[in-house]
This record gives sequence, structure tokens and C-alpha cells, in this order.
Amino acid sequence: MKQKIVAAMSGGVDSSLTAALLLERGFDVIGVTMLLDDDKGIADAEKVCRHLGISHHVADFRKIFRAEVENYFVAEYLRGRTPNPCVRCNREIKFGALFDFANDLGAKFFSTGHYARVAFEDGRFKLKKAVYAKKDQSYVLYNLTPEKLSRIVLPLGDFSKTETRTLAAQMSLPVAGKPDSQEICFVPADDYKSFIANREPTAQALQAGDIVDASGKVLGSHNGVANYTIGQRKGLGIAAPHPLYVTRLDVANRQVVVDTGENLFGKTLTAHDAHWIYKPPLPATLQAKIRYGSRTATCTVAEEENFLRVTFAAPQRAVTPGQSIVFYDGDEVLGGALID
Repeated sequence: MKQKIVAAMSGGVDSSLTAALLLERGFDVIGVTMLLDDDKGIADAEKVCRHLGISHHVADFRKIFRAEVENYFVAEYLRGRTPNPCVRCNREIKFGALFDFANDLGAKFFSTGHYARVAFEDGRFKLKKAVYAKKDQSYVLYNLTPEKLSRIVLPLGDFSKTETRTLAAQMSLPVAGKPDSQEICFVPADDYKSFIANREPTAQALQAGDIVDASGKVLGSHNGVANYTIGQRKGLGIAAPHPLYVTRLDVANRQVVVDTGENLFGKTLTAHDAHWIYKPPLPATLQAKIRYGSRTATCTVAEEENFLRVTFAAPQRAVTPGQSIVFYDGDEVLGGALID
């Protein structure tokens, strides 16, 4: 009997090829598309499922998505933090609510179009980086568990994006030429500032205030702390003899603190809400990424009362509260935490 597997299908080329590859591997594939804030992607996903001859379901997750992802996104910015909504969505929605939905459909396995790999080595299931670093998405999956990994299939982990599109065209998938989506899926026109202002127009973090230097000297004004992020240089609207960067956001005092580039680097950070797929004995020397697009850097990770203290071998630029720090041992993802 064929093993039943749910393929999460957004209507894009990655998830569509995933479903096609699962069919080639002999799975009994069920396509499921999440209804989140609107119905974009559903029609394309249905078209692909008809092309492949598989059933298609729509899971209405609008309520939980708003509560767990959109509201979290807004709340973090209003605290002067910079969240990664994809990390949150993967934990609560794709590998949370949707994984449970797959269980209800009687599927033993679950699959997405993420560029990462699952391997069984040394007697346990491991989450590993994609073969092609440019497309690697393992960073946003650090909240997975060994039990879930034992049931997850990620067919695209060995492919480059070029190979994905070539295969999709060879299989005549209706979405083979569909462009990739680069923006945050629930933020219209990628304008997160307007999105937050529409949700919480009177919030303290959206009120005007001062741009100050490290000594507290007023250099200019801003239109809301939530509209800035650590490391930002452009759009400050202040004149100075040398480049200035945002180094701290003070919501309580409505201040955006700026400083020179050399003061944007730090070697130590603390992080909370740690999740380990595989927890090594701590303290340990590991590699870590402090944001999705950063390179891994060597660090020492120590555990204190209810947080992690991370010390890097070399200073890191623009350590940003609200982002995730993700720990690696070579190409294996060990876990991660939220930067304080």
C-alpha cells in the first residue's frame, strides 16, 4: 500500500514540484493549501493538483494565522524589536496547525517545498542545510522536533533554484514560470510600516520622537520607533560628518539611538525561548547565524537560568532583538532562540 503524504501547496513552483516529486517516489499525495489572509495561490494550487491527478484541500487558518503570526509581528515591532514572521509561521502554522491537519487526513508523512534536508544519521533524525547555500532555508525550521522530522520529507534540499525550474518545466507544471514571491506574504506591497499603523495607529512606538546620539544629544526627529531597525543607515534624515546607524530603539522614551559604524558591532548576546532539535552538552563551541541572510560564525553557547549567553569569536554586525539566532554543527541545525 502506498504511504499517504500531505504536500503543503502554496501555488508556487517550489511546492508544486515537491508534490510532483513525491508522486514519482510512489507516495499517495494529497495537496493542501492554507487559506491565510486571502485566497491567493489557491487557484494555482488547484490547477497543479488537477494536472498531477491528486486531490486538493483548503485549510482555513485565517483566525490562527492572524493570532499567531500577524499579531505577533505587529506586537514585536511595537516593542522596538524586529521579528522574523517566517520562523513563527513555520512553528505555529505550517509545522503546527497544518501538520495536525495532515494527521486528521490520515497522512503518515508531511512535505513542504523548503530548501533543507532531513537525514537519519547516528541513530537519530537530523535537520540539515540544503546542498546549495544560496537557497538554504534551514534557518527558519529550527523549531522542528525529532519526532516531526521522522515524518517530514523535503525533496528540494538537493536542488538549486535553476534545477527546480528546469524540472518543473520538464514536467509541464502549470506554474513552472511563475515568479518567486519575495515579500512578507501577509503585508501588502511589502509596506510593513503601513500594515502596523493600520493595526495599531495610536501605539507608543508609532508616535513621533527624537533621534539621539549615544550621549543623548538630539540630532533630529522621527515618525515612530517601530519604523526603524538596528543597523539602519538610510532614511534617518539627519546630517552628520560621518555615517550614522541605528544602534538602539527606546520605545518608552520614543528615541531612536544612532552611533558610528564601529559601535554597531558586538561579541556577546543573550537569547530566550530556546528550542533544541538536538541539545549538545553546554557550554559548547558551535556555529550560529544571527539572521536569515547572515553567514555562520563561531561562538560559545552557555546556558544560564532561563536564557542563553552567546559569545562570538569575532564581533557581529547589528545584532537585532527579535531575530532568531540559529545554532549549527557543520551542516546540521541543532536549534535556536530569540535574541534579546
